[in-house]
Amino acid sequence: MKEYKIAIYTLTSTLHDEKAVSAVTSEFLESLGITYDLKGSDYSDYGTCDLSLIYVRTGGTEGIFKSLLPELQAKSRRPFYLLTSGKSNSLAASMEILSYLRQHDIRGEILHGSTAYIAQRISLLAMVEQAQRQLQGARLGIIGQPSDWLISSHADQKTVLERLGIELVDIPIEELLSTIDMKGAETVTDQVGIQQSIPGALKIYEALKTIVESHHLQGFTLRCFDLLTTVKNTGCLALAKLNAEGYVAGCEGDVPAMLSMMIVRSLLGFSGFQANPAHINPETGEMLFAHCTIPLDMVMEYEFDTHFESGIGVGIRGFMKEGPVTIFKVSGDLSRYFVAEGLLTHNQAKPDLCRTQQVIQLSDKSQTAYFLTNPIGNHHIIMPGYHRDLITALLHSLGFTIL
Repeated sequence: MKEYKIAIYTLTSTLHDEKAVSAVTSEFLESLGITYDLKGSDYSDYGTCDLSLIYVRTGGTEGIFKSLLPELQAKSRRPFYLLTSGKSNSLAASMEILSYLRQHDIRGEILHGSTAYIAQRISLLAMVEQAQRQLQGARLGIIGQPSDWLISSHADQKTVLERLGIELVDIPIEELLSTIDMKGAETVTDQVGIQQSIPGALKIYEALKTIVESHHLQGFTLRCFDLLTTVKNTGCLALAKLNAEGYVAGCEGDVPAMLSMMIVRSLLGFSGFQANPAHINPETGEMLFAHCTIPLDMVMEYEFDTHFESGIGVGIRGFMKEGPVTIFKVSGDLSRYFVAEGLLTHNQAKPDLCRTQQVIQLSDKSQTAYFLTNPIGNHHIIMPGYHRDLITALLHSLGFTIL
């Protein structure tokens, strides 16, 4: 497991005996079993480590924090994490400080409870903070506009930059088409049969990788259906490969889905599967998700088929390992998100659906109501494992509202 740089700064009232407080400090911090750098009352480098904690050691520290607040906000815009043992009225002081922060629309949290809970929470928050840093400065391309049917799947570039630190880069679809031409369009057009279409699909992959590198992108979303009419092939294989190589590669120009995939990669370090529900059973909580591509690093095995809607080109039928999964999506205005956990009970391969098909049993069947009454578009991101708490911690720190 990765080691994070955790800095602990202190708040202490001058009314308390320093020797006694120091003894409690050592005992409490050592009991957490974490690696940390104790900075004391020197806040000069606040916000520079993976995670900065403010250890409220005693009561009577509210005024000290208030006087420090302008300096701390100038150094970091992250939430304030107030660590407390509960000794010497430290919990009461932390609650007063957090109440003051809330009154001024400043995010924060008190870390208090058993040592096991606090240590687990610190580990989770360190992952969240690192993800935040990875999002800052990322560049994601929008190759072509969102597909015409995605009438709710846009995002405001200024909001995305301000909230997530991600720059959205508009790239005309013509740039991709001309790059495919440069790579040899004659191998793409008018092919018959899946095997004969693979060389053309790989040319699309090469062209997309050229664009990623030339624009210095960490990922993109592609208006992929335009390829069906222009080069008579699909981007499914290209997206499957690029995701497996560590890029974010989304379908249909869906910007919120791309942002959701980027959050998954920054937080967990692996790919997410962009898919849409094909069937929902509100009575049991069972759902069927499907799409014609899936990252190749997410599957145990895969096979090629045609693209479902068009019947041409190369689609991917991937078989992901059965077990725990998380379903996730952020809204385009970055105000709300949905996250649910469940079990991938089985993969299927029916001919009348997009090629990769996953049957998922939600842990809480009542969450099917979200999909039928208040969904964030149709595409959602599926990832292996249970990650609800981690995703919630990250998006809570960014000011999102959970659905």
